[in-house]
Amino acid sequence: MNIKKSIELLTRSLPAGCSLIAVSKTQPLEKIMEAYDAGQRIFGENKAQELTQKYAQLPKDIEWHMIGHLQTNKVKYIAPFVHLIHSVDSLKLLQEIDKQGKKNNRVINCLLQIHIAEEDTKFGFSETELWDMLPSAEFATLQNIKVTGLMGMATLTVDKNKIRKEFQSLKSLFEKLKSASWPKNIAMKELSIGMSSDYQLAAEEGSTMVRIGTAIFGERNYLP
Repeated sequence: MNIKKSIELLTRSLPAGCSLIAVSKTQPLEKIMEAYDAGQRIFGENKAQELTQKYAQLPKDIEWHMIGHLQTNKVKYIAPFVHLIHSVDSLKLLQEIDKQGKKNNRVINCLLQIHIAEEDTKFGFSETELWDMLPSAEFATLQNIKVTGLMGMATLTVDKNKIRKEFQSLKSLFEKLKSASWPKNIAMKELSIGMSSDYQLAAEEGSTMVRIGTAIFGERNYLP
């Protein structure tokens, strides 16, 4: 199946209000342009250096999302243009994004990554850490970030019930946060869950953004 057909099928299969993020990490520019020519405008990368290089070489109406683990010393490279950072997993990182946002005279949209999987390798806040941070004095000082929702990655397993429960737990937290009263730098609108292997479950459980690479581009070609 070609890239254009894959995008058309995926777009039709997603419910209203759920955006398709084409995960273009390690993909060559030619493949990204195939997706672009098919009408795709939202792309996700997981490394700041690769994201910066692709931003420089590709059309400027692309909406770039940072979906991978982000080190604080790499924020400065993407701060001038990134549309949304999905993978914010610490107050320290938020503070650096805020600092770089101020330098670039812009407010940078962020999602808070929540640890929902049983795997230790996944990054993210616990629910307790989140409730402690959001009302804190330190968070209140951040003027150049806007938290627009949550992101999570389910356990890598074939057990669909387990994946669904993890998505449901994150959706429950999302709804609690959404109904609470927050300052203007928090607006709970986006729930980023679901990848090629589990996006249908994620869509059923209320995802507003699915991050799909393999189902669009095929098996990944790893860069040297």
